[in-house]
Amino acid sequence: MPCTCVILGCKSRGERGGKGFFRLPKIITNQGIDAQKKSEQRRRLWLAAINRANPPKLDRFRICSDHFVTGKPHPWDETDLDWVPNKDLHCSPRRKSTHKRLRNGKETAKKTEAAMTLLELRSSQPTVDPSEETCDASPVAELDSPGAVTSEMDNAQTEMSRLKEENKELKEQNDSLRNALQKMKASSPEDFEDNDKVKYYTGLSSLNTLMALLTQVAPEMSENNNSSLNKFQKLIMTLMRLRLNMPITDLAYRFDVSRSTVSETFRETLNILFLALTPSIRWPSRQELQESMPLVFRTNFRRNITCIIDCFEISIDRPSNKMARTQGSSYKHQNTAKYLIAMTPQGTVSFISQGWGGRVSDEHVIANCKFIDNIIHGDVILACREFDIRELVALTGAELVYPAFRNGKEQLTPSEVEEIANFMLHVERVIGTVRHTFGILGGTCPSEYFMSNSGGGHCYLDTIVHVCCALTNMCPSFVTFD
Repeated sequence: MPCTCVILGCKSRGERGGKGFFRLPKIITNQGIDAQKKSEQRRRLWLAAINRANPPKLDRFRICSDHFVTGKPHPWDETDLDWVPNKDLHCSPRRKSTHKRLRNGKETAKKTEAAMTLLELRSSQPTVDPSEETCDASPVAELDSPGAVTSEMDNAQTEMSRLKEENKELKEQNDSLRNALQKMKASSPEDFEDNDKVKYYTGLSSLNTLMALLTQVAPEMSENNNSSLNKFQKLIMTLMRLRLNMPITDLAYRFDVSRSTVSETFRETLNILFLALTPSIRWPSRQELQESMPLVFRTNFRRNITCIIDCFEISIDRPSNKMARTQGSSYKHQNTAKYLIAMTPQGTVSFISQGWGGRVSDEHVIANCKFIDNIIHGDVILACREFDIRELVALTGAELVYPAFRNGKEQLTPSEVEEIANFMLHVERVIGTVRHTFGILGGTCPSEYFMSNSGGGHCYLDTIVHVCCALTNMCPSFVTFD
């Protein structure tokens, strides 16, 4: 059966003039939602362009080349004029009256103008260039009137406004999450430009101090192409665990490594810090102490005061070994390790003993930890509480002082009570600096930390305590000279 053009009044037939005939565009369903919507829109525009209330069956739908400027429709560019039929769409009918012809021509012109307006609005949208248009077609309802086009445009504008608001909200959320992530990042020095962040995560006072520490220990740290952490990350991970007592699992998630990597890195870096920083815990000379003696000590004591001493305990898990269990105190059903610490009036740690079982007396620790070896004739030792070591200290020619003593008085005056209270508060701040700064000493350590190394040296907990004291000495003291 020869092809016949569906445009009303068009006399083109398949056997005449060698003209081309083109089918109704099919709906594309296998190239994404954009291609499908675009093909559906094109199909509606073609149906609107022919202006047939009762078009022929879709399988017999043909439009001849006379109705395209270039003689054929453009394959896929919606900005092209031949995207839809646009030429001679109201041809002179063969059997219609002049009145009907004019009426139909006006209606067709209106619908064509509406379709072309929509086409121009869509011309700014990105195009999709499919390789072929061979998908199965399904009937689509044609546009009833230009009002339908206007309604569709209004709906599109409403949807666009909604999407703009949603996009704005998503951008704000994205910026907020990015800022929060930046605050949590700890993989490079750029992440620690804020000194408050350095102090919170490491206990050190500034980024300059942190980088100075990295410069000191970096030569001893290993790193190769297979390392999952660089030297800065290894150091910052170790400091974060000392400062905040972060669990191994937390650090593994933060640095995207395994738990075993975190444990191994912590031990290796801690040993490097111990060897590099322990020399900073030293006993100062009397001249150094006198030249920088704070006013609060010069006012209440002589200028030859040497140090302030106290013992503190660290909680450890209950050992499974019964012998080890008997060495630790059972205060509040917890085993502890005991340390003697000595700090200068200037607020620096000058001595830290090795760890002892919590059941050992304070006097035994002081007598057997080589603390007395540092004292010389004329030194004055301050103790926050009574230690029964006066005779031991007297043998060296030194003096042990307890600020809270009444010195034979039955009653202290209000001014003396206030003076002693202020001094004791100052002493407690000096002694408590290490434990307050590094949270790992305030938590409960695993019992294996208290086991001696195979070489007979410091136990693992001793290494942690010494490193924390050395890091404290790197920070500015809160004790003022005046």
